[in-house]
Amino acid sequence: MSIFVRCWLAVSLLTATARADEPLWTAKPVTAEKSFTTGIEGPNSDAAGIVYCVAYQNRGTIARVSPDGKIEVFVDLPLGKPDAKGKAKQSFGNGIVFDSQEQMYVADYANHNVLKIDPQTKAISVFAHDDRFNQPNDLAIGPDDVIWCSDPAWGKNTGQIFRVDTKGQITLAAENLGTTNGIEVSPDGKTLYVNESVQRGIWAFPIGADGKLGERKLVKQFDDFGFDGMRCDAEGRLFVSRYGKGTVVVLSPSGEVLHEIDVLGKSPSNVCFGGPDGKTVFVTEVEKTRLVSFRSDTPGLNWQRRQTAKK
Repeated sequence: MSIFVRCWLAVSLLTATARADEPLWTAKPVTAEKSFTTGIEGPNSDAAGIVYCVAYQNRGTIARVSPDGKIEVFVDLPLGKPDAKGKAKQSFGNGIVFDSQEQMYVADYANHNVLKIDPQTKAISVFAHDDRFNQPNDLAIGPDDVIWCSDPAWGKNTGQIFRVDTKGQITLAAENLGTTNGIEVSPDGKTLYVNESVQRGIWAFPIGADGKLGERKLVKQFDDFGFDGMRCDAEGRLFVSRYGKGTVVVLSPSGEVLHEIDVLGKSPSNVCFGGPDGKTVFVTEVEKTRLVSFRSDTPGLNWQRRQTAKK
């Protein structure tokens, strides 16, 4: 067991009572201002609740953050394959997910990859690659460990969705969409939620038994401000970052606004659930380039699902 994990467990035990007494829906800083680059994105937690974010010291790094805000470099992402001129691009991460075996997957938007990282050995491999990617952006993972990837074309205000199966095979699942960004799978694995940043709509696609997406249905349309990442809690509520507004909005599956939390900066890029009980929501915030958090009354979906997988 690493020193970092031992420290995490000690801090978790010491702060468990205090955390339970914290007010809900009230944000506070986790790390200092300017502790990340402006690429801060893609937070997710492992089964122990430890949080990982991309773009720490530079856009090619992934950081691991302790509950008291201490940051360390987890891995440096590799260079991609050389092009015809012999030049290789640095891999840049965006969305992060963990599967039921605690393997990490990272959207590498620079090299059109989904990378796979073994957290124990830190070995990095290309799990999936497709030249049809515009910019693999955010990732979601279902109970079957199938990965869904949003793929916006920002210059055209369009986007698409890719499906990546457990063997790394890629299928174009939906095209001719708006600027696809935040993406998530419902608790029962039968619905894919996708938001469109520029068009400001949140959509639900039925997922068929064959893995194909059905006709989408509008969940919620907003009149102002954009979106970025989003995640479900264990009850299926959507936690959506409102980029430009500086909030995370909590929606019912039918689109009713339940809560809206000020996250202490105008540019929240993504959200995840972590901490020892999975009820702490971590938010990557670009304006002040830091991680903030607030408490929810329910654990995150992916966190809870992986507790079951460990048993």
